[in-house]
Amino acid sequence: MQASCEVLASVFLAIRPLVRPGVTTGELDAEIEKLIRDAGCVPSFKGYHGFPASACISVNEEVVHGIPGPRELKDGDIVGIDIGLIKDGWHADSAETIAVGTPSAEAEKLLTVTRECLELGINAIAPGRRLSVIGTAIEAHARQAGFSVVESLVGHGIGRDLHEDPQVPNFRCFTMPDPVMVEGLVIAIEPMINAGTKRVVTARDEWTVVTADRRLSAHFEHTVAVTADGPRILTRRGAGVAAF
Repeated sequence: MQASCEVLASVFLAIRPLVRPGVTTGELDAEIEKLIRDAGCVPSFKGYHGFPASACISVNEEVVHGIPGPRELKDGDIVGIDIGLIKDGWHADSAETIAVGTPSAEAEKLLTVTRECLELGINAIAPGRRLSVIGTAIEAHARQAGFSVVESLVGHGIGRDLHEDPQVPNFRCFTMPDPVMVEGLVIAIEPMINAGTKRVVTARDEWTVVTADRRLSAHFEHTVAVTADGPRILTRRGAGVAAF
């Protein structure tokens, strides 16, 4: 999994400079697919339950699962890019939200807080702890900043399959299983934080999830292994605990 995640990290580093005004989400997706296939890997999202692209690209009020196409990015947009790939039968999954040009003050704060939420969720990981410590840490930080956490979508286990048990809520949840984390468990932690209401709706394309009040949303994700020495961020981009 480390090998597949390192490829995915390199894809993100390569596409960041391409996120600029005038570029379409479809052009970004085409480059992402080329990078994945050139590395000898397979885009795991393409065809997954019928999804038509290699990346989910979600703009502004779009939370996740945005379908790439002719939409041109403009200055001030924030763009959530979620990518999965398979190398030698092992999955990697990661996401980050990138500002196009100069973001608004609200957008900049939202990006910072969502990234911090992911870092806090990762730092809560340790063998012997309940999985719920992750969502508890994420929700507390988001609420303190005046934002809300999407509750209808959660993180997940990952390995030979893209989505495995356990589900990983980004909030304190009393209705899902709360297993004890064990060494060797690998999970995808992915807080989705909204500027306004936590409520979301699905667009007519039956994929794109948007905020009910059409305010901004941000999404960051890492694939992380539970180890005796602490969390190991398999999709890390560089130095630091949760570097992007």
